[in-house]
Amino acid sequence: RGDAASKSRSCGEVRQIYGAKGFSLSDVPQAEISGEHLRICPQGYTCCTSEMEENLANRSRAELESALRDSSRALQAMLATQLRGVDDYFQQLLNNSERALQDAFPGAFGELYTQNARAFRDLYTELRLYYRGANLHLEETLAEFWARLLERLFRQLHPQLLLPDDYLDCLGKQAEALRPFGDTPRELRLRATRAFVAARAFVQGLGVAGDVVRKVAQVPLGAECSRAVMKLVYCAHCLGVPGARPCPDYCRNVLKGCLANQADLDAEWRNLLDSMVLITDKFWGPAGAENVISSVHMWLAEAINALQDNRDSLTAKVIQGCGNPKVNPQSPGPEEKPHRGKLVLQEKPPTGALETLVSEAKTQLRDVQDFWISLPGTLCSERMAMSPASDDRCWNGMAKGRYLPEVMGDGLANQINNPEVEVDITKPDMTIRQQIMQLKIMTNRLRGAYGGNDVDFQDASDDGSGSGSGGGCLDDTCGRRVNKKSSSSRTPLTHALPGLSEREGQKTSAAGCPHAHTFLPLLPLALVLAAAGPRWR
Repeated sequence: RGDAASKSRSCGEVRQIYGAKGFSLSDVPQAEISGEHLRICPQGYTCCTSEMEENLANRSRAELESALRDSSRALQAMLATQLRGVDDYFQQLLNNSERALQDAFPGAFGELYTQNARAFRDLYTELRLYYRGANLHLEETLAEFWARLLERLFRQLHPQLLLPDDYLDCLGKQAEALRPFGDTPRELRLRATRAFVAARAFVQGLGVAGDVVRKVAQVPLGAECSRAVMKLVYCAHCLGVPGARPCPDYCRNVLKGCLANQADLDAEWRNLLDSMVLITDKFWGPAGAENVISSVHMWLAEAINALQDNRDSLTAKVIQGCGNPKVNPQSPGPEEKPHRGKLVLQEKPPTGALETLVSEAKTQLRDVQDFWISLPGTLCSERMAMSPASDDRCWNGMAKGRYLPEVMGDGLANQINNPEVEVDITKPDMTIRQQIMQLKIMTNRLRGAYGGNDVDFQDASDDGSGSGSGGGCLDDTCGRRVNKKSSSSRTPLTHALPGLSEREGQKTSAAGCPHAHTFLPLLPLALVLAAAGPRWR
């Protein structure tokens, strides 16, 4: 190409390409010039000036970053759609249960319900907050509910008696042995804990996955990657062979080098998606999340039925254990039993809507398991105008010809000998390392949830010395767990789902202590602090 004819070759095609990118055509020479000034492309005769090379290098980086964002947005949109669908369904189950309670309880239980309606509303509010990721201990929340409800109902069943707080404290201490509500509190505690843990872990997993994709998409490409992509995409134009498309293996090597850190997400990404698919087993059956969440009102009805059935024997046992309470001198006269009814509710069979939602989610999660390691091949095929075959007609980075180097493996460690991109394998991208940790944390939470464990209340330290019941507080400055005599002491939302409303968040208190071992917020936190809720004795 050193003869006079080649030196005078027209740069018309390069002018068209350069102008189509929005650059000034005045920068483009009419014919090829000597290329000693080039810093990225091979220094043969060229149609590119230094300014053109710099402009095209910046454009190539911007185009690759745009392609990465597009791929990420498509994945984020899929995950967000799945999250909304499953999340809306679980919340609908809980809303329908509360609506059924509000419809049936007043007529069946009269004042036993109407005078305590706030207690039931508060319970559903707490269940929603727990599901949405608030740092509540569900077992203690249920225990507090039953203790308060017993005090209130016992007073209503005995309006002729004076029942001061210390007498009700005695009643509360004997409640476990007396079993005033039958087996319902124990059964609901066991089933609700497993059901809500599984449901919220699944939707949190979808949220974390989407958040990781969003943050990784914001990681900028390095300078060496920019040079390599320029050489891949535009140097063929500069050297007068604009029709030559990148050789497939050449393109893969460039993008494997550029996206080496992203490929390191692969192992933990797969672990997360596998754990999410596995936990959906906890959604079905009599003890599954769908059945339990939709049947909370039925458990509450059984409990009140049991209390009324056991009223006389319960009263005798309480008097035996706590003494004979004084008669209220202002009592209207002989005891009149409050309105008494028995409520029997029919269980509704599942509609199949959740099964459809989860089946679709599982299919799509499996489809994107190899997202991070497939990115180089996907982008080469869809965005880099890659040649259909490695032959003598494709662009190999230096000229039109066959590309001979082998294709590198996936991930940072495999780029040490990448012939196209200089990658420092000793300096991993810290943003991506943080997202790998996020995936690990969420996977551990899902695995714990699969076993029915409320992982938020287990010691997350690596030494395994935690008792499994604390919130990670290190000293006495942390807020105490609630008991039936105190106002609710709640910690801020540490694993809140996207979209947790401020109104819901205000149900939590600033009195609690955050986890001592929280690595990073798993999702955008809805940190709304408000005063603890009032007692309702």
